[in-house]
Amino acid sequence: MPPKVKFQKEEIVNAAVEITREKGIDALTARELASKLGVSTRPIFTYFDTMEQLKSEVRAYAKELYREYIQHGLKAPISNLGVGRQYLRFAKEEPELYKILYLKKPDGSTGGAMEALKLSQELVRDSVMKKYNMDAVTADLYFRDLWLVSYSFTTLIVTGECPYTDEEISSIFTRFSLSLCKAYKEIPGFTDGSFDKDAIFKELVKK
Repeated sequence: MPPKVKFQKEEIVNAAVEITREKGIDALTARELASKLGVSTRPIFTYFDTMEQLKSEVRAYAKELYREYIQHGLKAPISNLGVGRQYLRFAKEEPELYKILYLKKPDGSTGGAMEALKLSQELVRDSVMKKYNMDAVTADLYFRDLWLVSYSFTTLIVTGECPYTDEEISSIFTRFSLSLCKAYKEIPGFTDGSFDKDAIFKELVKK
């Protein structure tokens, strides 16, 4: 009779997540994981044929955790701002998990930054339409533009290059939010891109 497996699948995945949090997904090897568990590599491959399968489990864990952050943001009085804050918080608190979701999309897998944008748009669309009196198309474009600002901040955060405090980030984000809202509301053709940018800039620089 073969020896009983010491660890269950969930325990192996949890250990893999811990390694990823500490050292990044590239450090997740069979040898590193076996060392952390204090066993040979055999129990790992009882549940997983390859390390890529295990890394997929880590990505699934990260994605579910991100959803929990976003769901918390949706409870804020202004849900799109709440989601933005939670997106930044996820990057600060879980930088290595953020990287594997939004900076290191594997070939042929689901996920990546654009999937995160689409998911977030769908979650906050109704709230943006109601709060800012926008139709669905304008609401999606407005949120997309703000999300791209957030993505810039989160990239700086997880790469350790963000020089801004939370207060400064909030201030910059507010300026973008106000500017974009005003533009979508007051510039004819801004939503569909048909506005005369040269004429508008010409008037602005006179002021």
